[in-house]
Amino acid sequence: MKRRIVLAAAFMGMLSIILGAFGAHLLKRYLSIEELNTFEVGVRYQMYHALFLLFLSTRKDIAEKTLKAIYNLVVAGVLLFSGSIYLLATKSLTVFDFKIIVFATPLGGFLLIIAWAVLFVTILRRKS
Repeated sequence: MKRRIVLAAAFMGMLSIILGAFGAHLLKRYLSIEELNTFEVGVRYQMYHALFLLFLSTRKDIAEKTLKAIYNLVVAGVLLFSGSIYLLATKSLTVFDFKIIVFATPLGGFLLIIAWAVLFVTILRRKS
């Protein structure tokens, strides 16, 4: 499980750098400042959670089942949250109506909150 977590973290981190550079260098010609700022929020939260997964992989005191639950919540949360933000921020470049995915952003954010809450409760219940 820890190998999978590190691989996901490395991929998410790498992808956030690629997308950040893509936004800063290519998209700035086509998007408004507001759209670029929105895109950057997706990049930032993706990187935060890549680092969160790396941190999680170093923990030896968390049960495998809990690690898997947090991992699944983070991966799904980033896909929904950051993914939908990327699509919504670049909607002016396409003809597709992205309003149908508008609920993906808060759902993804909720999954990320739950992941952090699971870690919090897990550590809180542990005796020092």
